[in-house]
Amino acid sequence: MAYLSKCLSWKRTMAIFFLPLVLSGLAPRCDFTYDVLKPSPARFRWSRLTPFKMMNRTVGLSTENNAQGKAYFTLEGQKFMIVGGSIHYFRVPREYWKDRLLKLRACGFNTVTTYIPWNLHEQERGKFDFSEILDLEAYVLLAATVGLWVILRPGPYICAEVDLGGLPSWLLRYPESQLRTTHQDFVEAVDKYFDHLLPRILPLQYRHGGPVIAVQVENEYGSFNKDNDYMEYIKEALLKRGIVELLLTSDNDKGIQSGSVKGALATINMPSFVKDSFLNLLEVQNDKPIMVMEYWTGWYDTWGNKHNVKSAKKIQDTVSSFIKYGISFNVYMFHGGTNFGFINGAHHYSRRLSVVTSYDYDAVLTEAGDYTVKYFKLRKLFTSASGFLPRLPPLTPKTVYPAVSLLLYLPLFDILPYLNKVFLNDLSIGVLNENTHYLRISKIQQDCQLLRILVENQGRINYSWKIQNEQKGLGANASINGILLTNFTIYSLDMKMSFFERLRSATWRLAPEDYLGPAFYQGTLEAGPSPKDTFLDLSNWHYGFVFINGRNLGRYQDIGPQRTLYLPGPWLNPEDNEIIVFEKIRKGFYIQTTKKPQLQN
Repeated sequence: MAYLSKCLSWKRTMAIFFLPLVLSGLAPRCDFTYDVLKPSPARFRWSRLTPFKMMNRTVGLSTENNAQGKAYFTLEGQKFMIVGGSIHYFRVPREYWKDRLLKLRACGFNTVTTYIPWNLHEQERGKFDFSEILDLEAYVLLAATVGLWVILRPGPYICAEVDLGGLPSWLLRYPESQLRTTHQDFVEAVDKYFDHLLPRILPLQYRHGGPVIAVQVENEYGSFNKDNDYMEYIKEALLKRGIVELLLTSDNDKGIQSGSVKGALATINMPSFVKDSFLNLLEVQNDKPIMVMEYWTGWYDTWGNKHNVKSAKKIQDTVSSFIKYGISFNVYMFHGGTNFGFINGAHHYSRRLSVVTSYDYDAVLTEAGDYTVKYFKLRKLFTSASGFLPRLPPLTPKTVYPAVSLLLYLPLFDILPYLNKVFLNDLSIGVLNENTHYLRISKIQQDCQLLRILVENQGRINYSWKIQNEQKGLGANASINGILLTNFTIYSLDMKMSFFERLRSATWRLAPEDYLGPAFYQGTLEAGPSPKDTFLDLSNWHYGFVFINGRNLGRYQDIGPQRTLYLPGPWLNPEDNEIIVFEKIRKGFYIQTTKKPQLQN
């Protein structure tokens, strides 16, 4: 017998074959309720002030206090209430941006908020991408044409349940660099990114005729809090590059004091309307209007756990309370969308859990942009509070396609020649991960054997100080019976569009009925003349990724809760479409489609 072992520091699954003042003690808590959270007598027609109607612009989003000391927002001197919803452009097919924004407006919202993911815009150091689904400027300008204001959240750290919280993974190549601090290596990288990003944002600002009324400084830094100078640095980095609109910070109630910075409005993130949650915010600033930057309409899912849900009645009651007390707010998420490709993050509290492909979030719109009970309850509430609302956009049609048989395959190690210039031979001997550090090998032949190790990044941690140590790969020693293994040949399997273009020239083989081990499988989805949205049912497959015409739809796993993958109609060609599945464990049989997602509650 022989044993393959690894160090505890590997951290990621390795397949072999492979989140006024409480008046401290000066006054009773009830004073907070009576003095600050008084019902607002004014009826806010927040849908009246739109980018179309604000032609003469001199004063952007500001704060004022009335004679009674009640603070409120103004826009161009007019009383204003922020009623925002989060839609991340990078999680929604570009062809559906307008649909989702129109639905936000028709529900009664006046503002869209979005994070800006550094790790997607600068995947390789010094190479920036703002094209297609990453075209930030086009998204912001489109929001304006729909009649929405915009709040941008450029980070550099954003959390958002994306890989490394939106920080590019190449930052981890420099172990001495301290993420989210004023360490020289980190701020140099931030400076170069901001030098490229912010010139794109400047003309989109309110005072320059655009829809951007506020910009967030970093994100939830109070929960990290490693460097007392960091938030001031990020604030100044925005200001000196020309940001002139209202700056704000965003933290939960426990992180507000350490996460706020002078010169930026402190806002709060919360799961429900609890008056005591505002106490820490009021200790930091008691002369400014309250803004809930994130009111969580649901929660994200992780592999192996149940689908998270939150009742529509609870959402309705909480938003009703915000309106009653004149509190500006942003619902996170209004529409969650999808973690296409490999953008999902992970968290590690008691154990590591990776975020699923669907970012449905049990939000106001579903992952595929469909209406929910939450949507109609909020629209009814907003209609009664604000007045007339736009007509509802039509539903996005869904369909079912013929089942797809994946008749051709390529074993993983046959595709090495198609990579850009790891198993015992080709036999799977098991899986190593953070909980399994040793494998028992039943038989070792006397002649030389080839050990291949397939290492997968299932999503880097996106929250907490643990982001600092999220390097991936064979990061520690591997040994057999105590004998150190060295001199590995390393291949990068990035699975980008260019890789699949090269793979088309490979000699695909007829797939056997059953195959154990990682392999690519190829088939054709027949979409007919007018492709529509659908969901791929992967229930007889085990663990892998699906690509449609070279686009990465994301991961699937048989442990749930997600059982289907969203396939946007605009990503399909009329008639024939190439589907490639990379299955890590064992060959499935076919892929069916369905009009509705399958999530395990």
